[in-house]
Amino acid sequence: MKSQEENGLIRINNVSHTFNTSSGKIRVLDKLTMSVPKNGFSAIVGPSGCGKSTVTRLVAGLLQADEGSVWLQDQKVTSPRPVVGMAFQNPVLLEWRSILKNVMLPLEIVPNNLNMFEREARARNLLELVGLNGFEEKRPSELSGGMRQRASLCRALVHRPEVLILDEPFAALDAFTREDLWQTMHRLRSEEPFTGLLITHDLREAIFLADEIFVLSGRPATLQHTEVLAKRGQKNLDDLYTPEASQTLNTLREQIKIARQNEGRRI
Repeated sequence: MKSQEENGLIRINNVSHTFNTSSGKIRVLDKLTMSVPKNGFSAIVGPSGCGKSTVTRLVAGLLQADEGSVWLQDQKVTSPRPVVGMAFQNPVLLEWRSILKNVMLPLEIVPNNLNMFEREARARNLLELVGLNGFEEKRPSELSGGMRQRASLCRALVHRPEVLILDEPFAALDAFTREDLWQTMHRLRSEEPFTGLLITHDLREAIFLADEIFVLSGRPATLQHTEVLAKRGQKNLDDLYTPEASQTLNTLREQIKIARQNEGRRI
């Protein structure tokens, strides 16, 4: 029987990576191994600067590991793949394009069989799903930060990627907007199935959105702890205030504390 690592849609196998900087070499990942199953949603947390974003860039094919390998759909990642969608803290919407045209942009780049009418219908359906119907012809500067991030999520999903990578997309938003977008993410996951990988510093966000949470050690990072959530899939905000969620939060905080204390000791 195959192990979970062998069955994962995303597989990171014994990956190490070093950056060359003006002050010397910095080893950020050290023999990191983890996997995310098809249609699963995993979050990665850890101390600042431990290499979380490096992991997403390796999965997206924007970086190549010095050692080890990264696999998507049983294919080794050696370059950017159209099956991956990405959303970042900064939505980076193009001001000279309407929100609708911004969302449609990946369909102009990624090969697909949709005609112009079908592309527009696809974009409009996603905007309606996240509550932006009626704002299709607005420019990005005319929308709030939360609305721009909704549009960014639509853009990341419009070409129906197998994998959605989220690199702290809600970090710059106020608490109420952030929680609203957490619920939007669950709706998107229900209507637009994908395999998710979230980078976040917000432990409550990880608990609310993920099925499984990976805690990375301090740099150079390896997998320190895996927390499997008792409740997976669709959640509501009340689930964050249960005894189980409080215990999970305490466990994660303790693991982050350990990671900070041990940072650099394995070099």
